[in-house]
Formats: sequence, structure tokens, C-alpha cells
Amino acid sequence: MIVIKNLHAGSPTAPKTERLQKLHWGLLLVVSVFSYGSHAPLINLCKVDGKIPFSSSSTVILIELLKLLISSVLLLIQDLKSTRVSLSWRDITPFALPALLYAINNNLVVYMQLFMDPSTFQVLSNFKIASTAILYSLILRKRLSLRKWLALCLLTIAGVFHTYGGVQNESGPLPETDFYITPLGILLLSVYCLISGLSAVYTELILKTQKLPLNLQNFFLYLFGITINLGVHAVEAQDGGFFQGFSVWVLVIIATQALNGLLMSVVMKHSSNITRLFVISCSMLVNAVLSVLLFDLQLKPLFFLAVLSVVFSVHLYYQMR
Repeated sequence: MIVIKNLHAGSPTAPKTERLQKLHWGLLLVVSVFSYGSHAPLINLCKVDGKIPFSSSSTVILIELLKLLISSVLLLIQDLKSTRVSLSWRDITPFALPALLYAINNNLVVYMQLFMDPSTFQVLSNFKIASTAILYSLILRKRLSLRKWLALCLLTIAGVFHTYGGVQNESGPLPETDFYITPLGILLLSVYCLISGLSAVYTELILKTQKLPLNLQNFFLYLFGITINLGVHAVEAQDGGFFQGFSVWVLVIIATQALNGLLMSVVMKHSSNITRLFVISCSMLVNAVLSVLLFDLQLKPLFFLAVLSVVFSVHLYYQMR
């Protein structure tokens, strides 16, 4: 787990340590981009006759369980020996709400794939930028400059470029790879974007206001997540058992999404939800490349315009003064 610490200016090893930390942080963001961008294509690879064969709640439970196990190990190794904290229910119960919201959205991600193709989902889900930025500004009382709002708008424009001709089929219409979305898909996507923004901003608020180790905070969050998703799975009551429809690709989804969840908690603890938004937007490019490799699609000129928009947006938000 990466933790950014303050460096003493007078230390001779400070520049080297700072460069190493920047390298670690950059690697973390790159891995996050790839794990996030691979989600929708991996789900599409799991489809059988155009349908998702596995229970979304089963998958989410295993993702939460894997994150809980990793957080527990890191807690034992890194924090318990060096940190002593006193806990009360006021420290634990706030994690129930984001766990509930994450449970809803994690199941929506799988269910929505029935009403749109993976690239359409990845692009239109960038409306999370607007909902998250607005809630970030209101709930955390973070005022964004006009330049930063412009940078966030550029991320949305990049998604528009990608949607209208960034990627297309090489050899005629393919049901699983053509761009499409149904009216129900639009409604579900709107709910998904709103919940995504609210859950992310509220989680950042908890992580930063509590004086608890991140691994301990993750432990509570994932424990609530498992409990809630077990309830969802019990309500579904599907025939065929907990592991029905599982394949190697499902196991890959579980591993990559567990990794992504852990990395995003580091981003929200030590950076912000705005950084998380840039990770999500950059993952759109990973999604497009995977669509080319896996679904016989080809990149078009607007895709490269979308890439330039994302790059300039990052530069505008983080570099220019």
C-alpha cells in the first residue's frame, strides 16, 4: 500500500526518496487505469449466447472478500504493530452507506451490459465526471477554478469523440460489438453515475476525516460490503449454485476489480476523487484498445482526437498554473 509522507527539505536523501515515491504513485495510477479499463471487455468475454451466465452478486461478494483478505493481511503486517487506535461504533457505522451504494453499483455494472455494448458503457459512464465533480465541490467544499472545470469538461468531450466514431467494426455488424444502448440502459446508466459520484465523495470524506489507518478503514468498508451483497445474493436465489457460470474470465474479473478497489482507496485517501476521475477517463482508452484486440474493431481518427483531449485535460488540470 502506497502512503505519501512529508519529506524533510534538509535531508540529503529527500530528492531521491521523492522521485521514488512519484514513480510508485505513477505506477499505481497506470495499474488502476488498466484494471478499470479492462472491466467491461472482460464481462463481454464471459457472455454466452449474448447473456451473462454468472450471478453478479456472487462475483461482487468474491471481489469484496478478496479485498477484505488483502486488507486484513496488510493491516496485520503494516499497522497493528505500529499503530494503536481506540474504536467506537461512530468510527465503524459510517462505512455502511458507501458499502450499500457500492453494492448497488457493482451489480448494476454487470446488469447494464445487457442493454449496451462495453465501449458505449465505458464512454457514457464518463457522466460520472459531472456528478462526482459537483458533489465533490458541494460535500467536501472544494472550490474548483474555471480552468479545472474546463479540464473536466474536456474529459467529457473526449468521451463524445470516442462515441461518435472513435472505434468501429472492420467487417460488418456484430451484435456484441456495435455501439448501441436501449432506453432502459440510459436510465440505469443515469442512476449508476449519480450513485457513483455520491459513494465516491462520501467515501473520500470518511477516509480523510477519520484518524484511522487506511487498511483498517478498508476492512470495515469491505466487511459491510460482503454482508450487504450476501443479502442481495440471497434475494436473487438463482438456481445452479453460487459459482454457476464461472469461467477463467470471471476469475480474472474478480482479481482485477479487487486490485482496482484497493488502489482507488489509496487514491481517495492520499489524493482526491478528481484524480480518480482522470483514471476512469484514461481507462476509456484501454477499453478501446482491448475492443480492437478482442472484438475485431478498428480505431478511427476521432479516437486519436479523444486521446489528445484526455492528455490536454490532464495537463490543463495538473500542470498549468
